[in-house]
Amino acid sequence: MTENFDDDDEWVSKTQRKRECDQLQSLGEELIALSTQELDKFDLPESLYKAILDARKIRQHGALKRQRQYIGKLMRDIDTEDIANRLEQIRHQHDLNNVHFKRIEQWRDRILQAGDQAINELLLEFPLADRQYLRQLQRNSIKEAKQNKPPAAARLIFKYLRELSE
Repeated sequence: MTENFDDDDEWVSKTQRKRECDQLQSLGEELIALSTQELDKFDLPESLYKAILDARKIRQHGALKRQRQYIGKLMRDIDTEDIANRLEQIRHQHDLNNVHFKRIEQWRDRILQAGDQAINELLLEFPLADRQYLRQLQRNSIKEAKQNKPPAAARLIFKYLRELSE
């Protein structure tokens, strides 16, 4: 008895099924890693939600692996496209936050190194910035560095720049 797989549009290879299961399992791992507040934004079935919360409590490697597989199994029964899209948005938001954070760090470092020149450039981008306050913090930072004190002024510059950019 020979089967003709060419006529059957529903046929999926075992390798393809395993790949899909692995993808669902990795989506489940990302859901486990989310904070509870982020997880609550997803419209998940109660059984999947509970399985994710249970997975967070498990510390043994083998048990956690089985729980991840169980989460993957539960996800086979739901449409995961919306979940994948939301996870992508969350990843993108984290990337944007990192870029923003690095940009503020670069401004702080430039102000600490170049002084007035960097402050003038900053004022072109942020006209509402307080030049005097930034110069004072920059001078205090130089004093702190000479006295081997913690960089409190540099932290204040970063905090001020973050407030400006928001």
